[in-house]
Amino acid sequence: MKNIKIKYLLPLITMAFMVLGVFSSCNNDDSSGSSGAPVITSVAKSVEGDLVPVTIGDPKNYYIIQGKGLSGVTKIYFNDFDTYFNPTLVTDNAIFVLIDEKTPFANASNKLKVVTNQGTVLYDFVVAPPTPKLDSYNPINAAEGDIVTVYGDYFLNPAVKVGTVDVPVISSSLTELTFKMPANASSKYVTVTNISGSAVSKEAIGSALFDDVWYNNWMFDGPDGKVSLESSGAAQGKVMIKSINDGWGGNQFRNKDWATLDVTNYSGLRLWIKGDKAGKVAVILNGKWSDPDAKVIEVTTTWKEYNLPWSSWPFAVTGLQTLVIKDFTGEKSNYYLDNIGFILK
Repeated sequence: MKNIKIKYLLPLITMAFMVLGVFSSCNNDDSSGSSGAPVITSVAKSVEGDLVPVTIGDPKNYYIIQGKGLSGVTKIYFNDFDTYFNPTLVTDNAIFVLIDEKTPFANASNKLKVVTNQGTVLYDFVVAPPTPKLDSYNPINAAEGDIVTVYGDYFLNPAVKVGTVDVPVISSSLTELTFKMPANASSKYVTVTNISGSAVSKEAIGSALFDDVWYNNWMFDGPDGKVSLESSGAAQGKVMIKSINDGWGGNQFRNKDWATLDVTNYSGLRLWIKGDKAGKVAVILNGKWSDPDAKVIEVTTTWKEYNLPWSSWPFAVTGLQTLVIKDFTGEKSNYYLDNIGFILK
């Protein structure tokens, strides 16, 4: 029973019957029989080509458990999770089974257990987590030595890189990890890796204009009571901006000295926005208040990310002196802003 090949020339289940038929034929040719306790010799992913033994499995994928004495199977467990199997996809030498997407992967036994009416067998087998999900990190403008918190999911035994530099992880849970920012990190990206793959941050280090706090000496330029910083409900980090806009009214943000920020290394503006109700806002740059010069965007009651290239405005943008969020509905509205920054070229 060497060099068995599986070809996806038929639908998956039909293929399973074909494969198990091969194992059944091999069993009929095996004079050793199938009596006694079950034995697992290997586990292979059901893919086109040779059956290659693996010790790590991915949820929502089919695998073939190989061995002997398997025909009397009554239960299959991955990491102690009771896993469904189709009895018609079982022979004495093989079981065709799907690893359930709900199978636990953290703090797990890392064992495959097959129970038959002749006994139980354990086999070392790791169920991999999904590829990491990197939602955000904070602060985006971290300096060398600052502690950075990364938010996301599936951070199981994670490794971190800043650019191409490996960075030690200080602490981690499945949804959050911390590391210390290394030197020369500006304009680099953060990468988190687990055994299943990697995820890269959308924001480059040092590219934030607002990230819990204003950077580059920026501030709100307007009357009291129109803009506040709120410490709950942020899209990322811990703080967001609340902007109370009168109908057609705008709230302006700028450098405290009216200095112009050089943005030639960036291709556009990014921001997150939501409202107490659905509406529209005009994003106005550099004091160009006329409607044709503004970029109008939709606002919903849930956070929405916008990546706006400089070409969104009908004039060249090489520097940024002011940013205005103007209501475009004609009704008094509350808007919330977060994670304002720039898109690296």
